[in-house]
Amino acid sequence: MSATIDPTTGLPAKSNIFGAAATAFNPPPAAMSSMNNVGRTAHAAGTGATGNNYATQIPINKSNAYSNLNANASNFSTFSMMPEPPQPKVKVVTVLASDGKTGESMEFSYINHKVIGNGSFGVVNHVKILDTTRNGGSMVNLKTCGEEGTISAAIKKVLQDKRFKNRELQIMRLVGHPNIVGLKAFFYSNGEKKDEVFLNLVLEYMPETLYRANRHYTKMGQIMPMLVIKLYIYQVLRSLAYIHSLGICHRDIKPQNLLVDPVTGIVKLCDFGSAKILVAGEPNISYICSRYYRAPELIFGCTNYSVNIDIWSTGCVMSELLLGTPIFAGESSVDQLVEIIKILGTPTGDQVKSMNENYAAYNFPMIKPSAWSRVFRNRPLTPEYGSLLSRLFEYIPSSRITAIEALSTPFFDELRLPDTCLPNGDKLPPLFDFSPLELSIRPVLNSKLIPPHAEQALMARGIDLDKFRPSSQEDRS
Repeated sequence: MSATIDPTTGLPAKSNIFGAAATAFNPPPAAMSSMNNVGRTAHAAGTGATGNNYATQIPINKSNAYSNLNANASNFSTFSMMPEPPQPKVKVVTVLASDGKTGESMEFSYINHKVIGNGSFGVVNHVKILDTTRNGGSMVNLKTCGEEGTISAAIKKVLQDKRFKNRELQIMRLVGHPNIVGLKAFFYSNGEKKDEVFLNLVLEYMPETLYRANRHYTKMGQIMPMLVIKLYIYQVLRSLAYIHSLGICHRDIKPQNLLVDPVTGIVKLCDFGSAKILVAGEPNISYICSRYYRAPELIFGCTNYSVNIDIWSTGCVMSELLLGTPIFAGESSVDQLVEIIKILGTPTGDQVKSMNENYAAYNFPMIKPSAWSRVFRNRPLTPEYGSLLSRLFEYIPSSRITAIEALSTPFFDELRLPDTCLPNGDKLPPLFDFSPLELSIRPVLNSKLIPPHAEQALMARGIDLDKFRPSSQEDRS
């Protein structure tokens, strides 16, 4: 059975890729219900005002800025003589919280700055935490407080079911990594309804999301530079290698859940609301992960999946940064599978069985895979990029490359060169400050992961790669 080719894309046309087979294929009801609502949350904790001073842009011409300032200097004295308008008074909220790591009690005050995310999970506020030793009372003048007296943070407020422990809080207290947003503190607050309790997670603040950073380029008709794609995906994979070594599956990797500082190039993984420590033999829900980034085994209704669903999602994010739009943009769960097959081709019987053995005997129409050169037409595709993407997009979950293996591939070799800089000439953020736990994941790869120029920094931390002894699995748990 063959499919009609769309002349504009060179790919199989959506309308007849399955024909009658599309209606015959019915994923489990759980996989069809609630799918459209999963992952519809707005920007997660750590997002903020859109910044245009991206690390990939040409630095601002300061001489022009100063000349404009001098040109308007004659008007400055006039404005300075005018009476200043009264500064707005804002309410300072003081709470008794617990430290994010130690659990020790702590008191701090904050000012709500603005809402930066909301959805079915709750709401996220960008707040300014005050130096309470400088400001007393319940009201404060923002100007007298000054930016030097505040610290930016994001507070994620979620409804707490008293019958259960909050899984996100448990995981956030467990993890600690340079590429994962940090939990500073947490506290509980009462809602408007009787017995309504909210959990408030005080999180590290980051100014942008990878979603909006990518839109910055697409709006200007540009493509994110390949070096920046490497930098961002490298840090995503590093965060995944870390949590996967702890048995944690994020289950909602997407650009909106990847926080970015466009100036420094740092990326941090956030929103662990769907995350779970996977236990062998324990079933998991399959209606998880936002649709565009959902691994095919989830579409097939698999409940014994592994952390490899995060690897598939990372491939989707990596593709989106080069394309400017999602690579698999299905309008429903079935259509999502259609979009995947249009590009990767029809999975074999063994591949389908690896995703869900209940569908092993199902006959899918035969569609040939499309070459990456066709998918990424008019994009700066490199062999190293295509090779890694193919290994991220394996149908058989156990055949997908692991996060730590992906970090060691030639695609990221440019980042390991001592003279590589951000496009604006600034230094790259720290990429090789691996912890003993990270170096214990696949010790045989350490010589590839750590470039020679980074070994001295490890030695300063007491880590000698030649004498390094990996920690055991028990030590990591």
